[in-house]
Amino acid sequence: MSQIGHNRQTPLLDTVSSPEDLRRLDEDQLRQLADELRVEMINAVSVTGGHLGAGLGVVELTVAAHYVFNTPDDKLIWDVGHQCYPHKILTERRERIRSLRQPGGLSGFTSRKESKFDPFGAAHSSTSISAGLGFAVARDLAGRSNDVIAVIGDGSMSAGMAYEAMNNAGAMNSRLIVILNDNDMSIAPPVGAMSAYLSKLISSGSFHSVRSLAKEVAKKFPKPLEQAARRAEEYARGMLTGGTLFEEMGFFYIGPIDGHNLDHLLPVLKNVRDSDHDGPVLIHAVTQKGKGYEPAEKSADKYHGVATFDVVTGKQAKPTPKAPAYQNVFAKALIAEAKEDEKIVAVTAAMPSGTGLNLFGDAFPERTFDVGIAEQHAVTFCAGMACEGFKPFAAIYSTFLQRAYDQVVHDVAIQKLPVRFAIDRAGMVGADGVTHQGSYDITYLGCIPGMVLMAAADEVELMDMVATAVQIDDAPSAFRFPRGEATGVEMPEKGTPLTIGKGRVLREGTKVAVLSYGTRLQDALKAADDLAARGLSTTVADARFAKPLDQDLVLRLAREHEVLITVEEGAIGGFATQVMHCMISAGVFDQGLKFRPLYLPDFFIDHDKPAVQQKAGGVDATAIVAAALQALGLEEDSAAVQLQTSR
Repeated sequence: MSQIGHNRQTPLLDTVSSPEDLRRLDEDQLRQLADELRVEMINAVSVTGGHLGAGLGVVELTVAAHYVFNTPDDKLIWDVGHQCYPHKILTERRERIRSLRQPGGLSGFTSRKESKFDPFGAAHSSTSISAGLGFAVARDLAGRSNDVIAVIGDGSMSAGMAYEAMNNAGAMNSRLIVILNDNDMSIAPPVGAMSAYLSKLISSGSFHSVRSLAKEVAKKFPKPLEQAARRAEEYARGMLTGGTLFEEMGFFYIGPIDGHNLDHLLPVLKNVRDSDHDGPVLIHAVTQKGKGYEPAEKSADKYHGVATFDVVTGKQAKPTPKAPAYQNVFAKALIAEAKEDEKIVAVTAAMPSGTGLNLFGDAFPERTFDVGIAEQHAVTFCAGMACEGFKPFAAIYSTFLQRAYDQVVHDVAIQKLPVRFAIDRAGMVGADGVTHQGSYDITYLGCIPGMVLMAAADEVELMDMVATAVQIDDAPSAFRFPRGEATGVEMPEKGTPLTIGKGRVLREGTKVAVLSYGTRLQDALKAADDLAARGLSTTVADARFAKPLDQDLVLRLAREHEVLITVEEGAIGGFATQVMHCMISAGVFDQGLKFRPLYLPDFFIDHDKPAVQQKAGGVDATAIVAAALQALGLEEDSAAVQLQTSR
């Protein structure tokens, strides 16, 4: 039983800490439990912030799935994980739910290391059916008989991977249950009680005689009602719309059913559980994102992601920003360029507000394209427009661009097409954790021939890099920028194109040189102040470009200083590798240079505040100072610096 104290709002939920407890309840208690679960989730997220609307939409579905299926022996796999908070509360994690997305607390997504009830970790979309099929085939090969249930949202169905998985599953006789949580697309509209009745009837019969069963049911109605019954049956089977697609892919389709009505959900789930059908089944449940919390229901984004908020009013506690968010700086710069160049178009993959393209879309609706969760398509779509002389900007998070790597290489780079990649969420991202950290783009793009790579140190440079990308018409280019507020420097109305492959020196010194790539520049300047106070004259330079690298700048820094430190918020193989190869080719190391590259370590850094993550990754001002002291043989001072800041 739960150790949560008595709560007047959640007396029944207080008796449930695990699905085993849940399954001891009577069915007529589940409505109360779902209501209390919704209250608990709202209260918890009001304290922690996080993803609210998606979880509210699957409360009943979560309760029904854990009640009907024998989790964790039966595998319940959530797609993306935005909606997994009710699941976490019911699976032995209620006592920690107010640590959600906090340092050392629960992940905001499903996590195998966190619970046996999370069979598959997910924070990117469209993976659940593929993973579920893998679980199902492994079960069959091992001779087991447990169920595998994959829950996938309608947004995730916009990604090709979901259809690849369905195509594979439909060609096999492996038993797999897919629940489509449809809170927006409404592939087939539900028709109330008639649809629910027929879905229950269809799911309970022999799967091989469903069509004849439906015809017999229709015949039993009086003639005026027979046409209505047939129409309801068509909707219930989805014969006019969604069901046809899923059936053609080999799935047995059931629905649509009301995903908030336990009297509809439970019989269908039980019938599917108890059937002897071999092969995949798709249950289409229609839900409402933000269900049961009026401020979320009325919000345009249904409170998809929220800061802490007041439960009564729904007002979020968002601090007044000191500077604009980087994605809005990008949007401002792109709008300014697009006003003068009608060939500029912008593409995003289901993240218009996250990338700032909602603002660009307001200004240029016919030149803005949200292609859904389909990064592969987005990149090749841009390539096609580039072939026709347009200037596409693909605004995609670093961690999501990973999903389209082949398209970047094959469809863009090999053909030397001038697609411009605006890479948001570069580096550490805070509470979203390891699945959303933009750690790898410098490396995975840096090895592609002909790619121009830039990283902005502040908002003015970001504007300049947008202007620069507009001018590059013979090669692909990319510029990265972080999540969150910019630095607060005064911005121009429009960016100024940079000289390709040229960095800048902000501070001249003689002993130590720090070459920063991207937003580590502020820490480099802070470290230079510290080193200067120790009598170590320090140069600070902003590389701006990783490709083409400013080799003249690199070699000058190497030649004129005893120590050269590079710093970047990216994984091994990135900017430092470009610098190192330049110096090796020039024989710099033969002359005794002390080189110390700082990049993210070879382990995943859990969710925390970005500054804490950067410190843990060894790319902050402290790490720069410690590296310089160590290179100069001042190990004791270096160790003292690290020890002092670790306290």
